[in-house]
Amino acid sequence: METLQKIIRSVLPVLKNKYMLTFLIFLVWITFFDQNNLVDRFQQMNRQEELKKEKEYYLNKIRKDSVKLHQLKTNEENLEEFAREEYYMKKENEDIFIIVEE
Repeated sequence: METLQKIIRSVLPVLKNKYMLTFLIFLVWITFFDQNNLVDRFQQMNRQEELKKEKEYYLNKIRKDSVKLHQLKTNEENLEEFAREEYYMKKENEDIFIIVEE
């Protein structure tokens, strides 16, 4: 109980100072209530980092798919292999067996 009273005695003169009181009110306002408050800004910064990582992922995926598309357009063997693997296409005298591994 004495420690609480000591803390109150040390803080009370600081709060009586009008400049410190104004600064504390300003700090609380900026942190929580302002349109561009600090809490929202930190959340936006985190979201921005997530979006940057997502952008990099999709750019890499676009590069890989562009290379694969170029290979499919230029090489008939790649196109046939892709059609057989992805769409299970076959020649007329062939049978296809699909093996699903669990």
